[in-house]
Amino acid sequence: MATPLQYLSHPLLTQKLVTLAVLREDLLHPTIPGNKWRKLKYNLQEARTQNVETLVTFGGAFSNHISAVASAGQEFGFSTIGYIRGEETLPLNPTLQHATSCGMQLRYLSREDYRLKDDSAFQAQLLTHIPHPYLLPEGGTNLLAVKGCTEIVTELQESWDVLCVASGTGGTLAGIIAGAGGEGHIIGFPALKGGEFLHAEVTQLVQAYAGQAYDNWQLQTEYHFGGYAKHTPELLTFIQDFYEQHQILLDPVYTGKLLFGVFDLIEKDYFTEGTRIIAIHTGGLQGWTGFKQRYGVGWPTEEMLSV
Repeated sequence: MATPLQYLSHPLLTQKLVTLAVLREDLLHPTIPGNKWRKLKYNLQEARTQNVETLVTFGGAFSNHISAVASAGQEFGFSTIGYIRGEETLPLNPTLQHATSCGMQLRYLSREDYRLKDDSAFQAQLLTHIPHPYLLPEGGTNLLAVKGCTEIVTELQESWDVLCVASGTGGTLAGIIAGAGGEGHIIGFPALKGGEFLHAEVTQLVQAYAGQAYDNWQLQTEYHFGGYAKHTPELLTFIQDFYEQHQILLDPVYTGKLLFGVFDLIEKDYFTEGTRIIAIHTGGLQGWTGFKQRYGVGWPTEEMLSV
């Protein structure tokens, strides 16, 4: 089944003579939505081929990736271990509560040790006593994840000129670039402050996967709102207004910043008249529950989050 593509109606779009649709990847799977399912799809197949028992990965305490891997383990019959950055804090936040409810074993790493998560010797030490492990990197980005994310583009049935996507580790963006194969224009919106570093990361991933580089993409690095998981009242107001106008819930870490940036670029005449823009909703809505708890915001309602 094709991912739903929801066209938006807004006075700004009419004024600027562009079209904007949201690709509802957030509806792909109830507990492994959006780019997390895309990234895990071929990794789970490979784990099954290798007769793996345990999926092992890394993430922060509010990580969408940790939540998704825990859900995948429960659904597809793998044990799961999550190495969490920082000290254990009780009671567990909603993300880690969900992970443990799915059977994930949580292990905590000091921030100093966590910086070694990509070091092969450190990884080998962590995996020593784990039976038949399959290691997934933080955020889930590897070449099998890139392969999965190419299908975001190859499955699109509507014509488009520009694809826009939020970026964390760069794997989803790399997959979209590779999947487009040089067609159209791709824009990544880093959720981290100083997101320029992603250019080298994404270039390397695309080269490793596709065997070539493409020059039809760029990063828009000015829409991080202070940094990863940082926010402002302006961003939260935009997300709430967007929901009221389009009945699409965005998250404050990735997709809220993405759509804010897209509308801001449209306002500034970044896109020429007639441009067909698709913004990719990569999910991440599980993070709202912990965000609300952390910052004491009352919106969105639990009913909205459960849809």
